[in-house]
Amino acid sequence: MGVWRRLLVFGGVSLRGCGGVRVPLGGSRLVICRRQFSGAESETLKQRRSQIMSRGLPKQKPIEGVKQVIVVASGKGGVGKSTTAVNLALALAANDSSKAVGLLDVDVYGPSIPKMMNLKGNPELSQSNLMRPLLNYGIACMSMGFLVEETAPLVWRGLMVMSAIEKLLRQVDWGQLDYLVVDMPPGTGDVQLSVSQNIPISGAVIVSTPQDIALMDAHKGAEMFRKVHVPVLGLVQNMSVFQCPKCKHKTHIFGADGARRLARTLDLDILGDIPLHLNIREASDTGQPIVFSQPESDEAKAYLRIATEVVRRLPPPPES
Repeated sequence: MGVWRRLLVFGGVSLRGCGGVRVPLGGSRLVICRRQFSGAESETLKQRRSQIMSRGLPKQKPIEGVKQVIVVASGKGGVGKSTTAVNLALALAANDSSKAVGLLDVDVYGPSIPKMMNLKGNPELSQSNLMRPLLNYGIACMSMGFLVEETAPLVWRGLMVMSAIEKLLRQVDWGQLDYLVVDMPPGTGDVQLSVSQNIPISGAVIVSTPQDIALMDAHKGAEMFRKVHVPVLGLVQNMSVFQCPKCKHKTHIFGADGARRLARTLDLDILGDIPLHLNIREASDTGQPIVFSQPESDEAKAYLRIATEVVRRLPPPPES
């Protein structure tokens, strides 16, 4: 079995080139994992489910070589969580060039990191049969997007997703990292719980727009991390204000200071404000995040300040 085929046999889950059924869907292809298993496969699945149910909550185990894990989360999709995660990782490295930073994308159903970091290709395997992260802009990156076709949706049930998450957490050769920034999926579901229960997390950053609908879900996200004993470092108020490029008039499209009100309710800090700006969107879409491509811009400086606030609130790293 070749290196790439071994990689695709992802904890017993069929991925690209490993037996999924491809069904034409307009101009794209939909990958559907087979629902019919042989007797042996069905029995193996039952045994694995029984093992998971019987062992209760997993024991937290650090990711080898990683000193501190920072999760970037949101209660709702579309609030700029992935953009914040990418620029936070770059800002952490920019603020202190002696620090090694990694970026892990565990948004299995909608991975954004490959495009935002301008990365394509398949991870190689180390001699220890671990996946090697892809590298760009000095940041080591791993994403489910490297393991499946770019336009193919994952039609997976919970157990398969959990298996994939476990592999992303445990079968990546990060080397030595000072910070690993984890881009979480939106919401408060299985992935958030699995990550929180499996690895020690130094702190969570909650991203929200000032809009009431987004704030309701951000509130739930912050409370979820508190319930699983993950320190919430603070909130990032994204798309806080729009300034007209011609007349310079400022408009609070999504409301004014909603995240600040939520922060007071939760007794949390605001780590910073990110404006709604065309440059941020264009930089992300072209795979050249604004902290890298326009480091002297006001928008990049906002991320740099947020990174400083994040580091200031982190607990001391565990002694090795």
